[in-house]
Amino acid sequence: MKAAVLNEIPGELDIEDISVDAPAPDEVLLRVVHAGLCHSDLHFMDAHWPYQLPAVMGHESAGVVEAVGDNVSYVKPGDHVISCLSVFCGHCERCLTGRPNICANPAAVARASGASPRLAKPDGTEVGQFARLGGFAEEMLIHQNAVVKIRDDMPLDRAALIGCGVTTGLGAVFKTARIEPGATVAVYGAGGIGLSAVQGARIAGAGRVISVDVENDKLETARQVGATDTVNASEVDDPVEAIKELTGGGVDYAFECIGLKQTCEQAWSSSRPGGTTVIVGMMPFGEKIEITGYEVFMLEKRLQGSMMGSNAFRVDMPRYVDMYLDGRLMLDEMISAHMPLEDINVGYEQMRQRVGTRTVIDFD
Repeated sequence: MKAAVLNEIPGELDIEDISVDAPAPDEVLLRVVHAGLCHSDLHFMDAHWPYQLPAVMGHESAGVVEAVGDNVSYVKPGDHVISCLSVFCGHCERCLTGRPNICANPAAVARASGASPRLAKPDGTEVGQFARLGGFAEEMLIHQNAVVKIRDDMPLDRAALIGCGVTTGLGAVFKTARIEPGATVAVYGAGGIGLSAVQGARIAGAGRVISVDVENDKLETARQVGATDTVNASEVDDPVEAIKELTGGGVDYAFECIGLKQTCEQAWSSSRPGGTTVIVGMMPFGEKIEITGYEVFMLEKRLQGSMMGSNAFRVDMPRYVDMYLDGRLMLDEMISAHMPLEDINVGYEQMRQRVGTRTVIDFD
């Protein structure tokens, strides 16, 4: 099969022919139909995070089950599925206490040491799977706990977005922050995750939703999907002061959906006394943020992390599919381009230049 492989860091993706093994027990082989380009992969391609190479990149995919191994009863050939990087074991303490998105037992969903590799190059070199998925490939061979079955009437290019960006943004609002109706919200970043957080705030009944970005076209999309106000951070002296002026002192909830030290600190400063700041964006590995201690103690402000929207994806993703199909969740507006796998590096260069919102790779 053809796949986009990262062979060096920093580096671009190489389109290569690699082999895929047959499903072992608990594994699912699926034909990938669509995959979204997410900024998380770019962190590794641009050397902001380390990773073991070579590896097929990609983690935001949707497709159709082709075959299953022994012990798989959850899906069958022909089922439409979304993959998710929150692969869960189902029996560690975190899984059993309602936090499968930060499962503590990744070995339980990997092949045993010494087993044949799932993916390999023609010379036999094992090829890893980014985020235990490897979604930029014509096929994916993954543990059954990495997929969720969805309705057949859901368009798979829209479904792919739910595999990461949409679940991350919606979940940060619904599940991590659990905002109240009427709350004031600021969302830093109007990419796929930020636009999803804006929509989550709208669907949850926020009273005011402020989208912050530096690109006017993205801010216009944010308005289309639910922002009541927008702030172009490149056109104001201080976005924090702009938000405070709009809200009379700051927001109840601030969501940072970019992954930068500066915007994390701005989001914190944008929240009012008693407010919550949720860090959703993937920051460079080892990066630190600075906040003022007295605001935590004296003003009871909270700083909260959100890993993939605090998801329980087998429950959450079908609900998000329903939200799209009944008109509450807007996904069509978030897709800015479709392209073939061979053009994937073009898509990532556009991402570096902040062009578009979400690009989808088409395999069919």
